[in-house]
Amino acid sequence: MKAEQLKLVLQSLTAIQPLADKITKDFYQHLFETEPATRELFKGDMDRQGAMFMTTLSLAVNGLSSIEDIQPAVWALGDRHFGYGVKPEYVPPFRESFIWALEQHLGDKFTPELKSAWTEAFDALSAAMMARLDKQG
Repeated sequence: MKAEQLKLVLQSLTAIQPLADKITKDFYQHLFETEPATRELFKGDMDRQGAMFMTTLSLAVNGLSSIEDIQPAVWALGDRHFGYGVKPEYVPPFRESFIWALEQHLGDKFTPELKSAWTEAFDALSAAMMARLDKQG
């Protein structure tokens, strides 16, 4: 991930935070519509799940500049997700639904450059997490 992309993603977190609840609700709704098999992975309170997702994502994105430092935490996240039943093939629809939700809520602020930056960030984190799943699966 390029430094300017990381900067864009980090700056956009300010705009995303006040919309986090709406973004996550729409994200999960879109995910379940486009990839129904993922619905069975979520058994708890979806509002709480959405809050945990955004918190984890924010922490991870803030650590992307030194991925080596957060790698153990990302691996632990991968381990937990493997235990929940997440499969590597769920990552693309997960990413697409998240990008779609950002686009819906950020509107004109979600420029092609920001979309590309978020896609890169999501892919970098997912690759680190899924590398752990691939070894276990």
